[in-house]
Amino acid sequence: MDSVFRSFSRDEFAFPNPRRMFYRFYDRYQPFNDRRSRPFPFRFYWEDFEIPVLTITDVDPCIHENGDAHRTSRYELMTRNDDKARLVIRRGQEFYLNLTLSRDYDRNIDGMSLVFTLEGVARPQYGHGTLVATPVLYPNEISESSWKATVDAIGPSFLRLKILPSADSIIGKWKMEIDTKNKNLDGAISYAMKNPFYVIFNPWCEGDTVYMEEEDQRQEYVLAEDGLIWRGSYNRMRPAVWKYAQFERDILDCALHLMIEVGKVRTSSRSDPVVISRILSAAVNAQDDNGALMGNWSNDFGGGTPPTKWLGSQKILQQYYKTKKPVKYGQCWVFSGVLATVCRTLGFPCRVVTNYASAHDTQSSLTVDYFVNDKGEVMEEMNSDSIWNFHVWDEVWMKRMDLSPDCSGWQMIDATPQELSEDTYRCGPASVAAVKKGEVLRPYDNAFLFAEVNADKVFWRYNGPTQPLKLIRKDVYGIGQFISTKTVGRWAREDITHTYKYPERSDEERTTMLKALRQSHSLFSRYYLNEEFNDIMFNFELRDDIVIGQPFSVVLLIKNRNSYNEYNVSVILRVETVLYTGRVGDPVKTINKDRLVEPGALDEVHMDVSWEEYGPRLLNQCAFNITCLATVKDTNYEYYGQDDFRVRKPDIKILLEDDPVVGETLNARAKFTNPLPIPLKKCRFLIDGPGLDEQMKLKLTETVEVNALAECIFSMVPKREGRATIAAKFYSKELEDVDGFINFMVKPAKITANGD
Repeated sequence: MDSVFRSFSRDEFAFPNPRRMFYRFYDRYQPFNDRRSRPFPFRFYWEDFEIPVLTITDVDPCIHENGDAHRTSRYELMTRNDDKARLVIRRGQEFYLNLTLSRDYDRNIDGMSLVFTLEGVARPQYGHGTLVATPVLYPNEISESSWKATVDAIGPSFLRLKILPSADSIIGKWKMEIDTKNKNLDGAISYAMKNPFYVIFNPWCEGDTVYMEEEDQRQEYVLAEDGLIWRGSYNRMRPAVWKYAQFERDILDCALHLMIEVGKVRTSSRSDPVVISRILSAAVNAQDDNGALMGNWSNDFGGGTPPTKWLGSQKILQQYYKTKKPVKYGQCWVFSGVLATVCRTLGFPCRVVTNYASAHDTQSSLTVDYFVNDKGEVMEEMNSDSIWNFHVWDEVWMKRMDLSPDCSGWQMIDATPQELSEDTYRCGPASVAAVKKGEVLRPYDNAFLFAEVNADKVFWRYNGPTQPLKLIRKDVYGIGQFISTKTVGRWAREDITHTYKYPERSDEERTTMLKALRQSHSLFSRYYLNEEFNDIMFNFELRDDIVIGQPFSVVLLIKNRNSYNEYNVSVILRVETVLYTGRVGDPVKTINKDRLVEPGALDEVHMDVSWEEYGPRLLNQCAFNITCLATVKDTNYEYYGQDDFRVRKPDIKILLEDDPVVGETLNARAKFTNPLPIPLKKCRFLIDGPGLDEQMKLKLTETVEVNALAECIFSMVPKREGRATIAAKFYSKELEDVDGFINFMVKPAKITANGD
């Protein structure tokens, strides 16, 4: 052919990048060849261009349409102005793109292919799933690519594409290029989509390993932006609102940063929820990496925010993403709330779970061992195990492809840095179903979780280093009580204890415990037996509803079940402050009493505790530990009892003074009555609610006197219709961690006479 070869300018043929036409090889029904094997050079001849090469001039990511279909329209990334909006889609579900073309599309002449590459990967590869190429076909045409692309509609200079990512796609940010060619010519030209798009997990897709069948559960565990976290103690359960804010600014990007940069998840594993959830349980805490949140279980929170003052995850994650430095400070419910936010923003079904009387087994013995001296004091220097008043973790829903099918479903993960797991402070995912069956050797950390909910509590009388330990009490029922989470669709508590363990005192529960113990390598001192003695029975009672600021009474009931013998009983009762982690603080009061209990009689030992005695010693969780050491004289029997409780604080009442309407000012007030016998000084309210970009901090100008109202007035402008929550928290020098909330529906914006 005697044609004259010439170079073409960008202007002549509207090539976005003319040089790329030499570097792509296009086949109508096959993905692109590896660039290393591309033919070179191609030659183009002017007379071959009878029809101009098709080029892409613009791509519309159909933000609103795709957002509604993928349930991602609430992501702040999707609500920005058009030029700054970013597409967020769920894997395994089709999404649409509208293409503006340089001319009409002709399937007989024009070929088109899409190339997807994972952002941040230096050398994307097919084998790692970081490079995906697929031809654009017509419906019913077969493609061997893992992602599918078909023509959905054609118009003048317009083409609509339907793209279906695989259900096991890598989670992260993806870039896309669209290559077009004239089938009669060699080479292709490329259009690069200006902004990357986000791919997240999809609980609505049956092919995704996080698929969840029930829609009401998906609404609760994936889309709900706020919920309840239970704290307190088993006999004083206390819920508080937590604002997850998984759709807010920077939250999704922060979750990806934690996964990729902090957790260092291998690229090939970024599609696996087992690996990702395990990594996130480590990345949320800062114990051994540069994670999001630093723990602090002391009473000194200098340089940071006390854990009780957080209302939700948004401020924590936004601050961390901005500074890349751990935020101070968190405790277990804060770690769990933040981890739930990170999971939900990535598409994991996730819920927050509270376990009351939660064991912390440091020696993998499946027992919690306490050593008591002759004064009834727990010997802290000898105790490494502990029982937390409550502990909070998360559950994520997934298929366990690495385990048997019966291990699928809810998996426990825990970001609170308690014990090392494979040299890192993390925990899970542990199959809840496997834990219930005593399968403590399953990955990951099933033994630790089993002990948290089902360990035996053992008390040993210590008489000196040369004397044998004496087992004075064995409590096989006290650990793992009222395991709680928020009810689906309602602001109430759901008890899920049955998912973790068989009923206490059942044959199945003891059989499972023995099965677990046989798998343990540390059966710590379980051969000591207490002398059987059933004549005297003891029962602990905590009388009255203990309201902070008011006195309370502790009562030990002593029942002599023998009809003929009387017994002398010596009793030591102690009340001590305690952290919710089970660590004992300052003593509040101790009494020693001797009782002669007549045959068949019921006797009582009382200890009254006043505000003046316990108030100055309160720790931040307002929890106490009550212990009793009772000795029946002239026998070898000793009774040791222990219980914990928490004083009740007032609830903040929130009153709405207007109907909540989108775009209109909503005025409200929050108030409660000071329950303490002393005034409250330097008072502050924290408020979070719909339409607020950040929390309000409201200072009260006056001291709140005894029995007076602490009250604040505030306003906000809701931006979206539907369910909303206002949460309030109060703190002062004398009283803190007082909270309250209100749920309501925001009505759509009113339509004016002119239609606006």
